[in-house]
Amino acid sequence: MALAFDILNDKGAGRRAIMTLPHRAVATPVFMPVGTAGTVKAVSQDVLESLGAGIILGNTYHLYLRPGHEPIRRMGGLHRFISWPRAMLTDSGGFQVFSLSQLRKVSDEGVRFRSHLDGSSHFFTPEHSMDVQIALGADIVMAFDECTEYPAGRARAEESLRYTMAWARRSLDHFRAHRHEVPWRDEFGSGSQSLFGIVQGGMYTDLRRECAERLVEMDFDGYAIGGLSVGEPRELTLEMIREVLPLLPRDKPRYVMGVGYPDEIELYAKMGVDMMDCVLPTRAARHALLFTSEGRLNIKNKRYAEDQGPPDPACDCMVCSRYSRAYLRHLTASGEALAATLNSIHNLAYYLGVMRRVRAELERVVEVPVVANASQAAPEAP
Repeated sequence: MALAFDILNDKGAGRRAIMTLPHRAVATPVFMPVGTAGTVKAVSQDVLESLGAGIILGNTYHLYLRPGHEPIRRMGGLHRFISWPRAMLTDSGGFQVFSLSQLRKVSDEGVRFRSHLDGSSHFFTPEHSMDVQIALGADIVMAFDECTEYPAGRARAEESLRYTMAWARRSLDHFRAHRHEVPWRDEFGSGSQSLFGIVQGGMYTDLRRECAERLVEMDFDGYAIGGLSVGEPRELTLEMIREVLPLLPRDKPRYVMGVGYPDEIELYAKMGVDMMDCVLPTRAARHALLFTSEGRLNIKNKRYAEDQGPPDPACDCMVCSRYSRAYLRHLTASGEALAATLNSIHNLAYYLGVMRRVRAELERVVEVPVVANASQAAPEAP
């Protein structure tokens, strides 16, 4: 089975579940660290494992450009290439292509764009996105979609929705015809990937409802809400999530893409979102911003120059257990590469800790379903 989603408790709006994938059984709600180019920036895989990350993301656009999906396929897929034995999700590349607003041209067939690396021309269709993601071999892959910018007028949002719906159908048909080509089929069996549809529609609730209802009719393995965190007010983000969630199947994973700050992911999890991802923990870390139980902390601030206390007194991560604020400030001020690593480890520990606390509040799991394949370790701590 490509994906099993066992709900353990959904007495309130939030819910606890175990999502069993070929490479890992994952406790949800879950925050997924983003590994854009085959790495969660500045953090090694063994450290991610020690932090309890059960699933990470890879970026189709970036991996397609460098090193290329075919070399990765020949090396056994992205899991083997980056030495990550746990679960993985790849995005469709749609958001990255969307971000190349001056370098792309959208048509019914797909999107032609120029590489941000060397200016070379490329053409992504739903079928090509599926081929790339099948070659990469993540446990979960995403339908090719067209992300709507903010602000966008009604006509633009309707056009974007038309692309997304047509491309969702084409993604699904191509995926079902070719999923047996996954590079690790000998290990887990062919057809062991899952495909999620993505709800778009800009900031128009009726378009969001239409998109969700039509995607559900197509019967994807799970559903994501995309096109958020593109500059809209937080209240509008919340409104779109609140509008769409009840329309998605209760018995399948629900994923909000590209969010958010710690208080946001906690709120969305308690609303019933099962999966979230964001580059913020590591991006903020590289800019010396730490998330702590005492609020956000800019470690570059001069007042920490002789502060011998831990970055977060309430945190027991490997950084807070060993290093002082003064030392982290020194590393940052000196431009040392270790600063990005230690700051990133702490921020990821904080985010993953928020999700562990939320899962415990929703209901602590006493028993975890037995996973048949020995390579599927028990899920991250509930």
